[in-house]
Amino acid sequence: MKKAEDKKFILDASGGLDEPSVKEIESAMQAFVATDVPLKIECVFVGEEEIRALNREKRGVDKVTDVLSFPELDGIKGKKILKKDFPYDLDEEGALLIGSIAVCTKRAEEQAEEYNHSYRRELYYLIVHGILHCLGYDHMEEADRAEMRKKEEEVLGAMGVTRND
Repeated sequence: MKKAEDKKFILDASGGLDEPSVKEIESAMQAFVATDVPLKIECVFVGEEEIRALNREKRGVDKVTDVLSFPELDGIKGKKILKKDFPYDLDEEGALLIGSIAVCTKRAEEQAEEYNHSYRRELYYLIVHGILHCLGYDHMEEADRAEMRKKEEEVLGAMGVTRND
């Protein structure tokens, strides 16, 4: 296993994704992020009740959703993330936590069927979507939505994941 300083991006998805999938997502994100410190995302996989409770508690929306993101840093969209600009403590691996995401696996299964593509494609999409939120991207305005969708497709494309999967 590589040490954090050997990577630019670390996905901590223990218990929810197999190691080849984690490495695939990390590899695609390596080319996407500009940083001099390893960046880390924590990813948990939850059921409908847990995601609904998180959505209600954190966003005031009492309904099930597919993915929630909890960014740690502000103003980083499209910027190089330099260790000197973020005087936070690094974790035990020497990485800077940039956020956490929660993915509802039941919604991922339902959406994969609804959109007529694979569960893998939907799961990867939701993870990448959540990661991009933690990197400062959003989709509230149409221009932002188009930019975020383009970035999502770039990252998914780097993994060979298409809408037809």
